[in-house]
Amino acid sequence: MDILDEIMVPFRWLVSVVMVGFHDALGAIGMPPADGWTWTMSIIGLVLVIRAAMIPVFLKQLDAQRRLRLLQPDLKELQEKYKGKTDALSRQAMAEEQMALYGKHGTNPLSACLPVLIQVPFFLALFQVLSGISTSARQEQGIGAMSHAQVLQFDQSRIFDAPLSASVLHGGDGNQTAVAVLTLLMILVMIAAQFIAQKRTMARNAAAGAPESPFIRQQKLILYILPVVFGLGGILFPIGVLVYWTVTNLWTMAQQLLVRDRRTSGTA
Repeated sequence: MDILDEIMVPFRWLVSVVMVGFHDALGAIGMPPADGWTWTMSIIGLVLVIRAAMIPVFLKQLDAQRRLRLLQPDLKELQEKYKGKTDALSRQAMAEEQMALYGKHGTNPLSACLPVLIQVPFFLALFQVLSGISTSARQEQGIGAMSHAQVLQFDQSRIFDAPLSASVLHGGDGNQTAVAVLTLLMILVMIAAQFIAQKRTMARNAAAGAPESPFIRQQKLILYILPVVFGLGGILFPIGVLVYWTVTNLWTMAQQLLVRDRRTSGTA
């Protein structure tokens, strides 16, 4: 077991525990335990738990973005001060003064990345759990908190005739056309939701007449790079992981729209 795998063990257990908890609860109210929609709702439940737990982080992110907006006039003055100076000493001095400005305002350009970074281990853990389902089923093993019986249920579960454990490149025993079509639809929804959320973030944080800040450049990069990531990742990830990713992006979009509406009404 390598270091990364050791680090991921508790995340895999946490992800599987939450999924199994929702699965058992849904079964207790009458949903078929082996049905694909029961497991799909369990994955959605995992998203809701993780994103609800991250609401305080999101609120801190908003505060950091507000601070970034407030320092834009200072950044503009700094850029004017060093305009046309391309020597190494000037560039170093400008970088040092810029970092001092970030410290003064209690923020930094990477503050917007915090929610994404926190989600990464959970996303990787879910990918490891779901991508290992078929292997664990064949080896008559459980995975994380999932028993062997639950692994078998998940391995055989489908939505729209597409196995939750299948991907475009590894279709398993399911309908490969259904897997491809469902994957394409979820990729399109993910891209649309992410694009809307990023545009809202950029519009909220752009200051009129201010120079383009590192934060805005970072947001532009995310705006155009993530669709490529979703497109390439979509053919690699199991349907169950795409469900998680799609619902996560929809949550992010709704969160950004809610922030806009609250700002418009003057309550945030």
